[in-house]
Amino acid sequence: MKMAAPQALAPLRTQARAMSWAERSSPPHDERPELGRNLTYGLLDSLGRAIVAGEFEREPFPVEAELVRRYGVSLSVTREAVKMLSAKGLLTARPRQGTLVQPTTSWNLFDTDVLRWLLDRKFAADLLPQLTQLRIAIEPEAASFAAHLATAEDGRRIEQALERVIAAAQGEDEPLPAGIAFHVAVLRATQNPFYAQFRDVVSTALRASMRFRGGSGSEFANVRDYIAVHTAIRTSDADGARTAMRNLITGSAGTD
Repeated sequence: MKMAAPQALAPLRTQARAMSWAERSSPPHDERPELGRNLTYGLLDSLGRAIVAGEFEREPFPVEAELVRRYGVSLSVTREAVKMLSAKGLLTARPRQGTLVQPTTSWNLFDTDVLRWLLDRKFAADLLPQLTQLRIAIEPEAASFAAHLATAEDGRRIEQALERVIAAAQGEDEPLPAGIAFHVAVLRATQNPFYAQFRDVVSTALRASMRFRGGSGSEFANVRDYIAVHTAIRTSDADGARTAMRNLITGSAGTD
C-alpha cells in the first residue's frame, strides 16, 4: 500500500484536530554464546530461544552444571534464569526427573519474551493471522469502551499519537512507534487495566508484522482508518469506534 502524498494529508490533519479534547471530561570461552551485560537475562533469552526453536525435543534439558559450563555463568545466574523460564511455563522441575521442557500448551503465550521468541522462529509468519484474530476480538471492543470512558488526558494521548501517524505518512516520523503509540493510547483509554496490559501483545504483533512485510510501513499507511477511530472515540460514538478499529486492523493485515 502506498503512502499518501503530503499534500493529500493536509485535510486529514485538519479533520483530526476538528474538536478539542479539552471539551470532554480526563563451552570454551570463545565458543560460548554472547549473553550481553545482563547475564541472567542473556541466559534467559538464549535458553528461551533454544526451547521455542525445539532444540530440546530430542535431547534432555541440560542440568545446572552443564549450563554453567556451556555458558560460562555462575550457578546463581543459571538458577535464576531457569526459575524465570519456569514462571513463563517453558520449564518444570520434577523430583527424580530433573528440569523438563513443557509442551507448548503450557507456555504463557501472552508473555512478551515467549511471544517474541515464537515470532523469531523460522516459519513464524503463520502466527500473524492468529494474532490478528486475537486483536480483532479485543481491540475493537476496547475502542468502543474508550468512546464512553476516555478522559481529556486520554484524548490528548490519542490525538498526539494520531499526529505522529500523520507525520509518519509524510516521512516525518517512524511508522512503527507511531502506530504502536496510537493503539496503546486507545487501550489505556478504556480505564481497564486488563485491556491496558494487552499493549505488549499489540506492540509485539505490530513489530513482527512490519518485519515480515519487509519494513515497508504498509501496516500504518491508511491514515484515514486511524482518523476514523480517533473521530469516533472523540465524539463518543461507541459503535463507530468498534467498526473503525476493526477496519483498521483488518485493512492493515490484509484480511476481511
